[in-house]
Amino acid sequence: MIMQMLKAGGLEVVTDGERPPDESNPRGYFELERVKALDAGDVAWVAGARGKAIKVIAYLLGHLPTNLNYRVIFIVRNLDEVLASQEKMLALLGESDAVGDERMREIFYGHLARARRLLAKHPRFEVLYLRHDEVIAQPDVAAGQVATFLGSGLDV
Repeated sequence: MIMQMLKAGGLEVVTDGERPPDESNPRGYFELERVKALDAGDVAWVAGARGKAIKVIAYLLGHLPTNLNYRVIFIVRNLDEVLASQEKMLALLGESDAVGDERMREIFYGHLARARRLLAKHPRFEVLYLRHDEVIAQPDVAAGQVATFLGSGLDV
């Protein structure tokens, strides 16, 4: 959702289109598969994306190069909604969640807690926290907050 807003506002987003739109996300995923290799040390490409938007999940934030600075828009979403969405997506793919909701909730909470500590501790990160439900309810307000945070003249 935020990646769509950034693109609509005029910011270049880094995506490869490898994960096309589908029934779970008809507007697309705005993802870059290479991001998934950050934890394997594939970071050389990150500097070339300066000034652009890249979608990085909380778990991988700590694998971004430490010699660069980042502005992070961190979407806070109710984990029950996240789990329900994930379950629905898996069902559409004909797959099942082998881990279970309770264990997945623990894993997500752990990732989120580590990410928040990292973001608070390291000055290379500037962070704007937005609540998913508030962005949905008042997208114009969220767009203004994002534009102010990025300071890049986004078309709100």
